[in-house]
Amino acid sequence: VGVELYQHLLEEAVAAARAGETEDSKPAADEWSPQINTGAPVLIPDTYVKDLGIRLSLYRRLGGLHDAGEIEAFAAELIDRFGPLPPEVENLLDVVGIKAMCRLANVDKVDAGPKGAVVSLRNNTFPNPIGLVDYIAKQAGTLKLRPDQKLVFVRPWETPTARVKGLQAVLRQMAAIAQKAS
Repeated sequence: VGVELYQHLLEEAVAAARAGETEDSKPAADEWSPQINTGAPVLIPDTYVKDLGIRLSLYRRLGGLHDAGEIEAFAAELIDRFGPLPPEVENLLDVVGIKAMCRLANVDKVDAGPKGAVVSLRNNTFPNPIGLVDYIAKQAGTLKLRPDQKLVFVRPWETPTARVKGLQAVLRQMAAIAQKAS
């Protein structure tokens, strides 16, 4: 789903070049895109949306979605325009939702597999470190903090669907803890 970030950065670079801005004259970008790997295909297939231009515009719009309500409205629009969602599109929408939770929890990367997930924090920081330590303590045996500051969730997520649902639950909890930061 890196297409939306690439498109956004390209548009910013073109606008900055037209305005005569340099890298030194503009503020640091606050936008970042977490990397999510669930092992499931996440795309809009050409058999679902045949026109490449429309598919690209849909990917751009996906990049701007930030909460569950926006994602649900987008899904309803897709169903209305193109018919029932194929599994790849459902996976894509799930990953967009997971990315939104990752941004709230300052999670930079998630690699999920059949035995759980490894979660990397952006700049190795969490907005509520005390809350995270309490969360890790309560999850003893199923959640570990590695010496390289990565969180390891040990879970039986055999299928990509189980991984997505599990990640949604875990990241929802982490986002809630992050929001309690004082």
